[in-house]
Amino acid sequence: MNAHVKKQTLYAVCCLFIAMLCVQSSGALAKILFQDFAVPVVSAMRLLIGSLLLAFIFRVWTIRWRHVRWTVILLYGLSIAGMNLLFYSALQRIPLGIAVAIEFLGPLLVALSHARKRLDLLWVIFVIFGLALLLPLTPSTQVLDPIGMLFALGAGACWALYIVVGQRPTGLSGNHTVTVGMFIGMLCLLPALFLSPHISSAFQPHYFFMFTMLAVLASALPFTLEMFALRNLSTLTFGTLMSLEPAAATLSGLIFLNEQLTWVQATALFFIILASIGCTLSSNITNEKIKCNTP
Repeated sequence: MNAHVKKQTLYAVCCLFIAMLCVQSSGALAKILFQDFAVPVVSAMRLLIGSLLLAFIFRVWTIRWRHVRWTVILLYGLSIAGMNLLFYSALQRIPLGIAVAIEFLGPLLVALSHARKRLDLLWVIFVIFGLALLLPLTPSTQVLDPIGMLFALGAGACWALYIVVGQRPTGLSGNHTVTVGMFIGMLCLLPALFLSPHISSAFQPHYFFMFTMLAVLASALPFTLEMFALRNLSTLTFGTLMSLEPAAATLSGLIFLNEQLTWVQATALFFIILASIGCTLSSNITNEKIKCNTP
C-alpha cells in the first residue's frame, strides 16, 4: 500500500469515527430538547430540516419523478418516520448507549438472516446473551424502563425494514432515495408539529438553531462523511468499524448526559458489539446490509 492510499484510508477512518460521534451527539442533543418539546415534535423538526438540507445537497429538482416506484418509496419513508419516532421515544426513557445497542439488533438480525456459516450461530448466542443481561433476571439487576426497551426494539424493527426496502429498486439514485424517503417520513410526522402547542417556540431563533444542529449532526454531516469513507474503505472494514456505534453512543451519553452504565449493562453492550463485528467479518455482507447510520 503506497503512502497516498494509506493517507486516504486514514482520512476515511477518521471521517467514519467523526460521523459516528456526530450521530450519537445528536442523540444527546435530542434528549436535551425533550425537556422542552414532545418527542414527535423533535422527530418532525429533525426530519423537516434534514430533508430540506439533503434536498439542497443532492439537488432534488433533478429527479425524474415519472420513474419513481412510489410503493417502495412510501414504505421507505414510513420506515424512516417509525425509526426516528420510536428511537427518540426510547431515548426519553433509557440511556443513549442502551437504546442504540437494542436498536442495533435490527440491522444485525438482517445481516444474520443472510449468514450461512456455522460460526454465525456464535453471534446469535452473543446477541441473546447480551439481551439477557439487559433484562431484570436477578434482583441485583438495574431495571431498565420496559416501555423504553420496547420502543428501542420497535426502532430496530423499522431499521430492519429500512434496510430490506432500501435494497429494492426505487427508480432513483441512492442519494435521491434517502432524500425523498426522509421527506415522506417528515410528512408522516408533520401533523404532530402543527398540532403541538409549542410550535411557535420551535421556530424561535435559539431552538431553531438547536433543531438545525440536530438535523446536521444526525443526517447531513454524517451522511456526507460516510460517502467519503465508503469510497476509500472496503465493505468489510466499513461494516466492522460501524459496529462500534453502540460504544460511541455510550461515550456520548457519558460525556453530554452523565449517563453511567452498570458493569452488567456495559457487558451486554460488549457482546452485542462483538456479535456485530463477528457477523460482519464472517459473512462479508454488502454495503446496504452493514451500513448502520440512519437518515
